[in-house]
Amino acid sequence: MDFPTIINNSTMTLVYILGVIIITLIITRLVAFSMNKMNRFKEDMTAIYLIRDIINVVIYFIALMIILQFFGIDLTGTLLSLGIVGIAVSFAAKDIISNLFSGIILIIGKSIKVGDTIEINGEKGFVKRISLRSTVIVDDLGVKNIVPNSTLTNNTYLQYKRPEKYRVDILAGLPLTIDIEEFKDYIIKKMESYKQIAETPKPEVFAKEIKFGESRLKVSFWVKNFNDKDEYKIIITNEIRKYMEMGENNE
Repeated sequence: MDFPTIINNSTMTLVYILGVIIITLIITRLVAFSMNKMNRFKEDMTAIYLIRDIINVVIYFIALMIILQFFGIDLTGTLLSLGIVGIAVSFAAKDIISNLFSGIILIIGKSIKVGDTIEINGEKGFVKRISLRSTVIVDDLGVKNIVPNSTLTNNTYLQYKRPEKYRVDILAGLPLTIDIEEFKDYIIKKMESYKQIAETPKPEVFAKEIKFGESRLKVSFWVKNFNDKDEYKIIITNEIRKYMEMGENNE
């Protein structure tokens, strides 16, 4: 399609540009929505993120080229000039380029996939997303760590088998009126009733100390999947609360 190189009416020019921007945003949103609906890739969203990023880059590039034509910019000359200064730009943006290539290597090579549990530079977490420039790793506290892809390709990291077991420790303060042995038997049976809590190592209750009118204990168990740790920490904490309420009501 041949666009006018010069548009005398500045208002119409602005309208055309806004139209291109709006259409571009709508298309990218539709692409993202369509990709998220591809349930057959639900277990491994790594390739989906790569395809989505590439499609978005192409869409933005086409939109930029269309907008430049409204200003009468010679696309051929522009591309040639970009080629001339490409070396200089590459030095200035070497970290960005390095991360881009590292992202492609990670995604195509499938050395790391979304949902994997890894540990790098002493930080352990599960991979939530891999984009062309960075990888999002969520740690035990739910904090998102954005790691440049070049860091993963240039450094040693630990990759755990899927699913990765994870130990959960809960500190509890029981009133002195509650029998510790009875509590231990009760809470261990409760933990063993949940399928996502591992049978080995076995759940356990440890005595810590008696302080400020309460018995301080540590309830420990292993979840079969690292990603379930927060959910079952809440579940078992609630079971402990229920037992303490029953103890108070029986007094």
